[in-house]
Amino acid sequence: MIIHSNCTYFRGDVPCNPHKLHGVHCDDCEFYEPKTGIILIIKLGAVGDVIRTTPLLYRLKSDYPDSAIWWLTLTPDVVPAVVDKVLRFSPEALITLQATHFDVLINLDKDIEACAIATIVYADEKKGFILKHGKPTPVNTDTDHKFYTGLFDDISQANTKSYLQEIFEICGWKFNGEEYILDAPALGSSQILSEGKIIIGLNTGCGERWVSRLWEFSRWEQLILLLIENGYFPVLLGGKQEYDKNQELAAKTGAVCPPPTSLPEFIGLMNECDVVVTGVTMGLHIGIGLGKRIVVMNNIFNPHEFELYGRGEIVEPSKKCECYFRPTCINPTYNCMEYLSVEQIFEAAKRQAAICSNS
Repeated sequence: MIIHSNCTYFRGDVPCNPHKLHGVHCDDCEFYEPKTGIILIIKLGAVGDVIRTTPLLYRLKSDYPDSAIWWLTLTPDVVPAVVDKVLRFSPEALITLQATHFDVLINLDKDIEACAIATIVYADEKKGFILKHGKPTPVNTDTDHKFYTGLFDDISQANTKSYLQEIFEICGWKFNGEEYILDAPALGSSQILSEGKIIIGLNTGCGERWVSRLWEFSRWEQLILLLIENGYFPVLLGGKQEYDKNQELAAKTGAVCPPPTSLPEFIGLMNECDVVVTGVTMGLHIGIGLGKRIVVMNNIFNPHEFELYGRGEIVEPSKKCECYFRPTCINPTYNCMEYLSVEQIFEAAKRQAAICSNS
């Protein structure tokens, strides 16, 4: 009996999908799709970090058409279906990786765990970061730029390259506007009944850690009322952390406040929005991946980092932020987010909504 163990559909432990669906065997299978190598991407990171790494898949598919692509991550729900094998970070996954020979390994995380995995897993070629003397270090000089911007604030602040330019350079490529890849979202059980109005999603949170990015409750309230007054349909977006705040905002303003849902359903909810107003959060990258018009509220990050693909704008406080890449404000009396006005955000949302209306 012929066995095509190099086929993309071959499992080895259970029947493959073509056999289950069509009853075929390897020796006469019309679905045989050989793979001559395996590429491993290590991007553990948060949801947004994983999503904004997906543009690399275009080049990997183009340059290595006969290779299977594996991805190790903490958030497998957002890894697109074009990836052949998705491994959730776990002891079982690490054993599998150590027993597998990879042609190319790409590690884009500087976390010690990710670098340790990149060091011990065997691959003919490695790109990104590994562990040396117990500390993250670049594999080669293509990685130096991203390494230095993570070490020194002044170099990071002077940087004019986007995150995508940096990770493409790590892989030896040039970024040419490749889009995020985010699979079609779940439709959910209920759609937003906006009566034909432009739906503006307001992602009000920024995570428990990064409180230096928080915008005051009263300003969200003023923004919602201004949006409603001008004929827009605001929808409050967030997870469990933001739900109490969003419920209170909804009670005060009449805005729609959907309950927290699963990640796929949250993506489906965001997909119903025309414009998304958000801080630098998971919601930002989901919105970009869905092709939405975006208004980014930014204070502590280098604005050059973000690639909006010409579908949005970054709005910053009129007073310069002094807390670069810090999760909390170093001076409680100097809160730059107080200088990010409701009018600034409203006008930006209005400009993006006008583009939706004309398209």
